[in-house]
Amino acid sequence: MKFLVVLIVATIGVLLLKKAIKKYPWAFYAIAIVLDLFYILGGMIELPSIIRGLLFILMQKCTLSLALFVVVMYIGVFSKASKPSRYLTPIRGELSIIAWFLALGHMVTYLMSYTPRVLSGLGFMDVSIVVSLVIAILLFILLIVLGLTSFEFIKRRISLQMWKKIQAWAYVFFGLVYIHLMLLLLPSALSGGGTALISVVVYSVIFIGYLVARVVRALRDKTQ
Repeated sequence: MKFLVVLIVATIGVLLLKKAIKKYPWAFYAIAIVLDLFYILGGMIELPSIIRGLLFILMQKCTLSLALFVVVMYIGVFSKASKPSRYLTPIRGELSIIAWFLALGHMVTYLMSYTPRVLSGLGFMDVSIVVSLVIAILLFILLIVLGLTSFEFIKRRISLQMWKKIQAWAYVFFGLVYIHLMLLLLPSALSGGGTALISVVVYSVIFIGYLVARVVRALRDKTQ
């Protein structure tokens, strides 16, 4: 499955580029924005086939952004005293913003594609499309709020208590991402699509595994 490959490569990249991400975060934000622009304008300009193929893999299904969000998610399941947490927590905010920029490109094109179908009435021929669009809109709203409050200059302008309340909505965001993926993949998986079935299993293991691990971590933190 392509997502697993991207997740592994992204994780290795994060580990190797940790110092650079912390020191030059805006350079990585700029790269994410450039990828967005190439992806959005891909249908209007001629790009080499290899670049078009990479953009399709990384951006079309929000693969790279989702992989980075998964890294951000799982950083939180480690004990704060553990090596993974101490090494990666300092760039957790930066990783969230990079993933945020990448997700914006995907969601803009997704909403541009599906909204006209629903407004014209064609979307109501398939309830899953309408539900998926509603969830996508909710995700977009949460993405904007969570992303903006991840920037340090905005974080400094709100109270710590308010910031924590806002960031707690990240759990809702991750849950909606999983539901969104299942709405897209389950119909094909239930119809015998092997690739879709594998994707359902992989995403379920990642997201349900995160839920279990996060609950366990919360319980352990309370007892310490």
